[in-house]
Amino acid sequence: MKTILSLTVLLVVFFACNSSSVKKKPEDDSIQYYPLTPQKMEQQEFRQYYRRLSEFFDTSLLRSGFNGGVLVAKDGNILYEKYVGKADIRKADSITASTSFHIASTSKTFTAVAILRLIQEGKLFLGDTINKFFPGFPYAGITVKTLLNHRSGLPNYLYFMSNNKWGILPDGKWNKQMATNRDMLKMLIEKKPDVTGRPDGKFTYSNTNYTLLALIVEEVTGKSFPEYMKEKFFTPLQMNNSFVFTLKDTLTATPSFTANGTYWNNDFLDATYGDKNIYSTPQDLLKWDQALYTNQVLEQPWLDSAFKAYSFEKPGIHNYGLGWRLQLLPNGKKVIYHFGKWHGNNTAFARLPDEKATIIIIGNRFNRNIYNAAHLCYDIFGDYMQRRQTESDDSPESTDKAPAAKKELKKSSSKYPATKKKD
Repeated sequence: MKTILSLTVLLVVFFACNSSSVKKKPEDDSIQYYPLTPQKMEQQEFRQYYRRLSEFFDTSLLRSGFNGGVLVAKDGNILYEKYVGKADIRKADSITASTSFHIASTSKTFTAVAILRLIQEGKLFLGDTINKFFPGFPYAGITVKTLLNHRSGLPNYLYFMSNNKWGILPDGKWNKQMATNRDMLKMLIEKKPDVTGRPDGKFTYSNTNYTLLALIVEEVTGKSFPEYMKEKFFTPLQMNNSFVFTLKDTLTATPSFTANGTYWNNDFLDATYGDKNIYSTPQDLLKWDQALYTNQVLEQPWLDSAFKAYSFEKPGIHNYGLGWRLQLLPNGKKVIYHFGKWHGNNTAFARLPDEKATIIIIGNRFNRNIYNAAHLCYDIFGDYMQRRQTESDDSPESTDKAPAAKKELKKSSSKYPATKKKD
């Protein structure tokens, strides 16, 4: 009897434990966020950094009409943080730490990590061709990897959609619709615009790559890209002021302005995402930065692949990884970064892994000094030889080496009244 009772107890315990273990087992794709504890910094060291950074930004940026937020951190310690100007310069609404800005091409870092996360989970592969996701896609040999590192050879939709008069009515007027990622894909399939080269032949910065990657995220997950990014990254990482812009945000999202203060209307290209259209804050981007340092969103091998250089067609310190720009300096220093520009929005987001320093500058009143200030700020933390660098930096508009297409885009803008600047 005792034997039967003992066996019964053992069986009950076994099944209870087994059932408990199943219930407690986390999802393979879940992110468990834990805020990073900043490394202790002596007060004297902190004061020295703060003094140098204050003097630097006062002279290099804040006196140049800057409108936005600046945050500089080291080892998770915020060394300098400042918010200047108005979120909407037509109103009396001062910029605060919770003001969300359009981060433009810096959005590509999020899209790339989302893709790599799906690969890490076994739901996707770097070698997957685009035809796998979109039957009828007219370009062979293009893979997820060549989209990530801008080696697909696909033309930039910023130009070919204008050149093909997307959204133009028979009378020549704009139909007031904004193009979506699906619209871009449809035009690629139907119009088959000329490529810039063969797949993996050379580096050519193209926003098309990242609008397609956002669509792939949707195909693999069954969720919209904005929904997936919120659920997967923004909410778990407590990035409470970050979101992917959709048309419902048109009236509430922080607007942007030209250098002279003219309001910049949305245009027909403002609804596409993946390449741009993430709104965030300096504090939220610091959370993103720290989560990458602690492998909370990606395991180290996938981070290493993201921060590896893939394009050496021409000598120089500038290169591109998987969603990240790289500076590989002769002295061994490395900068992992991505800048961005869209309408009046400018973003600089730079990571100095040797010092674990982070530089974040976001503005919504066009100011090219943002990029120069970020570059020169590197030298506060080490010998980054910035004063000897002459190559200009990047943005969706400035990095694409297609002057003819740019000219055509400028010409076609007159057909889209909303792109005109108004007081």
